[in-house]
Amino acid sequence: MTQQQMAPSPRALAFRRLAANRAALVSGVILALILLAALFAPLITPSTYDAQTWLTEALAPPSAAHWMGLDDLGRDVFTRIVYGARVSLGIGLAAAICSVLIGLPLGAIAGYYGGTVDWAVMRLIELFSVVPPLLAAMLLGALTQGGTPTIVIIAALFGWVQVCLLVRAQVKSAREKDYVRAAVALGATPSYIIRRHLVPNAISPVIVGFVLSIPMAMMLEASLSFLGIGVAPPVPSWGQMINVGMNFMYFYWHMAVFPTAALAVTVLATTLFGDGLRDALDPTTKSR
Repeated sequence: MTQQQMAPSPRALAFRRLAANRAALVSGVILALILLAALFAPLITPSTYDAQTWLTEALAPPSAAHWMGLDDLGRDVFTRIVYGARVSLGIGLAAAICSVLIGLPLGAIAGYYGGTVDWAVMRLIELFSVVPPLLAAMLLGALTQGGTPTIVIIAALFGWVQVCLLVRAQVKSAREKDYVRAAVALGATPSYIIRRHLVPNAISPVIVGFVLSIPMAMMLEASLSFLGIGVAPPVPSWGQMINVGMNFMYFYWHMAVFPTAALAVTVLATTLFGDGLRDALDPTTKSR
């Protein structure tokens, strides 16, 4: 067996680098546990998210029966946090998918054609970059009465920029490679070259952009729900729970602390996992 045959594949090298990154590895495990909890919420929670106990038990502190206490309507806080993970992660994943669907073709076209096309795409990116996402989301949310679809659309409209820039840079570099010039010399059309050669080589930045778009969408959802124009009750949302819990913070701390901790841990874990994934897929851009 030659030395070349014994060399590990790029995928194996990326997996080894990711496994060697302890922060990314721990974050991945945490994300997997949160995702499993959200998927199997009915099996691990004592009740449904809207089930109420006697109102005399409302605002009860954490106990053996209710690990994270009860809210002001006598609903189990742990149950609502687990079901709230479905909302936050669902919105984050949906917004990330939409961001890739917008940013991938725009970035590939801008990177390949350059010139006027690249200039137009960059001006569009600058337009979305200078508009504060939260202010735009508040305006659109107020006009459309909020809701999950509105939050996904708003998050995607601002999340595609990062994906587009990553793909554009990758395609712009790859279009000068010999295999692209050979394809052009053989008469391949630009759409064929982009679809069969350039986009597959830009999968790494697409994956990174996808993962890093999730925490941004989750934070946007939490902010809108905190302001009262996000997910409508009684469906639980972490931002909505934090908003209600802040009114009882001084005497019933558990109502705000636990959903805040859930949001912070999930966003931090997603961000660290995305950073580790970026370092594993492209070690030349290793973050400090």
